[in-house]
Amino acid sequence: MATGRGRILQQHWLGLQTLRGPSRGGGAARGRARTFGFRKGPGVKCSAGSAAPRCHARGGRHWESSFSCCSGVLDGMPSEILLKIFSYLDAVSLLCAGCVSRRFYHLANDNFIWIRIYSTAFSPTRSNWKVNSVEKIAVSVSFLSVQDKEAGYWKKEYITKQIASVKAALADILKPVNPYTGLPVKTKEALRMFGLGWAIILKEKSGKEYIMEHVDLSVNDTSVTVIWYGKNWPCLASLSTLDLCGVTPVFMDWYKTPTKHRLRWHSLIAKYNLSHLTISTMIGCDRLIRIFCLHPGLLVGVWKKEEELAFVMANLHFHHLVERSTLGSATIPYELPPHSPFLDDSPEYGLHGYQLHVDLHSGGIFYLCGTFRNLFTKKGNIENGHVKLIVIHLKNNREHLPLIGKVGLSWKTDILDGCIKSCSMMDVTLLDEHGKPFWCFSSPVCLRSPATPADGPSFLGQTYSVDYVDAEGRVHVELVWIRETEEYLIVNLVLYLSVAKINRWFGTEY
Repeated sequence: MATGRGRILQQHWLGLQTLRGPSRGGGAARGRARTFGFRKGPGVKCSAGSAAPRCHARGGRHWESSFSCCSGVLDGMPSEILLKIFSYLDAVSLLCAGCVSRRFYHLANDNFIWIRIYSTAFSPTRSNWKVNSVEKIAVSVSFLSVQDKEAGYWKKEYITKQIASVKAALADILKPVNPYTGLPVKTKEALRMFGLGWAIILKEKSGKEYIMEHVDLSVNDTSVTVIWYGKNWPCLASLSTLDLCGVTPVFMDWYKTPTKHRLRWHSLIAKYNLSHLTISTMIGCDRLIRIFCLHPGLLVGVWKKEEELAFVMANLHFHHLVERSTLGSATIPYELPPHSPFLDDSPEYGLHGYQLHVDLHSGGIFYLCGTFRNLFTKKGNIENGHVKLIVIHLKNNREHLPLIGKVGLSWKTDILDGCIKSCSMMDVTLLDEHGKPFWCFSSPVCLRSPATPADGPSFLGQTYSVDYVDAEGRVHVELVWIRETEEYLIVNLVLYLSVAKINRWFGTEY
């Protein structure tokens, strides 16, 4: 028996030594492997930071030989011994073991093992002077509940209850709402609590996929900016799409003990077509890169000389961000619950009591952070299917606002950084008369010279405009560059709200 254990440990030690590889001359390879993972086909994933790509590229044969040797030893074991070994594993390790082979999958579905895990995780909290141990509870329940259940039943029950507990915890932590922004107060705390991160999946036309986890992020007042960059981007010409996903540990408390290789849940947030990186989507450039804006809220930087990816930046609004980043699947985004219309008791008076919070920022620097209350518009202010809501009047000088600092969008990679003038990130949160978020978005924007001069008073300075459009509305901002003070002055800010969205929201018939 001792000889058998020694042989098994020896085989595992040889496998680990082979996987570890030579200790010298591997610094560059390890640095590259920290950024990327790849998968080929729909079934195999290698997360960012894993060593699997490096081993596959540089030492595949050694890895395969050691793995086949170890797997041969394990496959030769009787099922009873493997079940005994599996009974000492936790839920995450047991799920990993089930991915090794078909035999391991069936053995890892054993109901007696999973009912013990289930009983340990969800045992009653009440205690008396004399309490049976978890093992005794599991044994007593197992004889009653395991015999008549199909294999894997208690594994499904455990996972289902874990998902339900995550949803309940989400609902509880996101319940308190900030009366000024209409957004959950504890969004930042929820991001930390659930170990939430973000990843992009770059898909080639051949089907090969590259997974990259975020390198840097910054949390703003109403949004979070996530950045990806690295040295070994795949060739841009070979890429077709980019998927933006939220990434969380499979089980809620697993992020407390971070490990390199861990099971994670991907929740699809948005899909982007990289063929749309054209002149029409380019919003700015400097001497090194050009930046492109893909809806919703994605910024792609491309090197001018090489025509290859430099960085990817996503600006994600807090509104339903935690739900969208955790409750979707790898292929289907999270769907918001159906909206129950707020009945408008006075539709003839139009919209009233609205509140707008708008930020212009980049790299942690805020150029504008303003809140506008008691906004209203009459029912007759409808133009081309949109209701016009004026926030800053062009002819009212008292409402005009300056931007603080020099507007520019900061970017960086692992070797270079820079700033693109006249570009920034815009966060908009519009609350209805009940204080509920009516329209929220975060997106890159740029200042452009208007094609036609604006109607209204003339200003001593060059005029610029910022425009944003999506299915729910449009934002139009007019600015003037004051040369004497070297600052931009907002002289007009107008929202155009979709009539169809208003009718769905309030049950009206505008």
